[in-house]
Amino acid sequence: MNRKIEPLQPILTAHLFPKVDGMLIELLRSLGPADWEKQTVSPRWKVKDVAAHLLDTALRAVSIGRDGYVAENPRINSAADLAAFINRLNSEGVIVYRRLSPLVLIRLVEVAAKSLAEFHASRDPYALAPYGVSWAGEEKSTNWFDTAREFTERWHHQQQIRLAVNKPGIMTRELYYPVLDCFLRALPFTYRATSAQPGTYVQVNVSGECGGSWYLRRVDQVWELLREPAGEKVSETTIPQEIAWRIFTKGIDRESALRQINITGDTKLGQHVLGMISIVA
Repeated sequence: MNRKIEPLQPILTAHLFPKVDGMLIELLRSLGPADWEKQTVSPRWKVKDVAAHLLDTALRAVSIGRDGYVAENPRINSAADLAAFINRLNSEGVIVYRRLSPLVLIRLVEVAAKSLAEFHASRDPYALAPYGVSWAGEEKSTNWFDTAREFTERWHHQQQIRLAVNKPGIMTRELYYPVLDCFLRALPFTYRATSAQPGTYVQVNVSGECGGSWYLRRVDQVWELLREPAGEKVSETTIPQEIAWRIFTKGIDRESALRQINITGDTKLGQHVLGMISIVA
């Protein structure tokens, strides 16, 4: 008798926004004048640029999600079109808000973050979101996934600042595990053009107290993500939690990542996870 595999659970993160953004505001207040101009792992952005981006995206999310205000609605025919549009908006926002003094920027981030948290807390997590999570291959997504995606943005950009100014990272299971769980929902989409024998699975581990294991099983011509192993394991990849977020947000080069991960079984299948990008870029 086949054992029933439990479906993946929703990632509920709305209640975590006040905490992660409270840590952001405390971090920004601690920065010295030179810290604001330090380079982050994002080649185009210094610390002040990342703070400006967090302000801009919070204001845009509230304007669109809460107020239903869409300033422009371009024709999007492909993932490349979407990435180009988002990148342009991000660039424009950074140009505007990096002109502000650190004190003004911090105070505006505080106001915007509060509005953003209130908006996400007000959503029905199981209703349909205005946009799909494109990096997971979804044209339509539920609100909980869109909220979790937004939470990963708040977490990983703050982490970029912390790394740049040599401050302790946000490596708590409460805040980091939901980020990893959300990022790894992109596994089936990442492996969509990669084949394997039906009934086999790839295991991806993130080591450390904030990590866990994810199981990607080949079924007919598609991959499905499972909560627990099922079938024959053909590959297992283990990634240290310190670099996992950087791999999935283009914050580390492939060769550096390869030196720090461990793969057993089918190496090609195991390495494919390094191409997973869980941001619009």
